[in-house]
Amino acid sequence: MASSSKKASRRTPSLPWTVRIKAAVLAAAHRLDGSIRRPVVFLGDLKAGTTPSTNNASDVRSADVTIDASRGLWARVFCPSAPIADAAPLPVFVYFHGGGFVLFSPSSRPYLRAVVVSVNFRLAPKHRFRAAYNDGVAALRYLDENQTPLPADLVPVHAVDLSSCFLIGDSSGANMVHHVAQRWASSSSMSSATALPPPPLRMRLRLAGAVLIQPFFGGEERTEAEAGLGQGLPHIDGGSS
Repeated sequence: MASSSKKASRRTPSLPWTVRIKAAVLAAAHRLDGSIRRPVVFLGDLKAGTTPSTNNASDVRSADVTIDASRGLWARVFCPSAPIADAAPLPVFVYFHGGGFVLFSPSSRPYLRAVVVSVNFRLAPKHRFRAAYNDGVAALRYLDENQTPLPADLVPVHAVDLSSCFLIGDSSGANMVHHVAQRWASSSSMSSATALPPPPLRMRLRLAGAVLIQPFFGGEERTEAEAGLGQGLPHIDGGSS
């Protein structure tokens, strides 16, 4: 009886056809060795743009900034297209996209009327644990240390208030928000374990808040639900890229 009830609890739930298609695309994107077929992922990422927009007629303008060329670290900056020269400075939202540390990009989500810095952090499995966290902290340091960190033709310096900075992320991006905020706020946590120096003393950038959307966290041991997945979680267990 116990065995039959256990099998019943593992039955595949009834899912809408749209969800089944997305699940099939994700399954097709994963190779058996844990690496990713990124062209397949791109086909399913319908919101991903190929180039940043500078169309003044649209509600949002965007441009890319290079944070650290040596590791391919950059961010896409979004801001309202309406004139902001005489308006109050806008808060800055540093956004970390979701995707299990493996999928998607800074252009995979729509954005609100705000200045958004969407970080293109390094993805697993090619880049191992802590790479994404280190990139997140590096993005904050870039904003803090540069007098004009954002494209001046896109958003004037006086139109941005770095003392009112929020971190936002969904899924694995929300996990990044937690760890990046903790490392930024505590100089003791940014030690040899992260290979990063503490934040600069002047701290122009001040974290005013954090928004964690469906945060993804995992422990050293699998929960009963995770164990029931059988082959594990390829998004975070992958091998080579």
